[in-house]
Amino acid sequence: MGVTTLKRKLRRKRQSQNARVIKIKQLSAKPVIKNVDVEELKASFNK
Repeated sequence: MGVTTLKRKLRRKRQSQNARVIKIKQLSAKPVIKNVDVEELKASFNK
């Protein structure tokens, strides 16, 4: 008996796996920390 591969089902499965990996990467990504001058920010609020 021959074995057939279910290509459409396999493609959908891989698509959901990749989506899960991308979502995990987005959730665990950290934003880039930039040097911020706190005193300058405080002075701009007083204006």
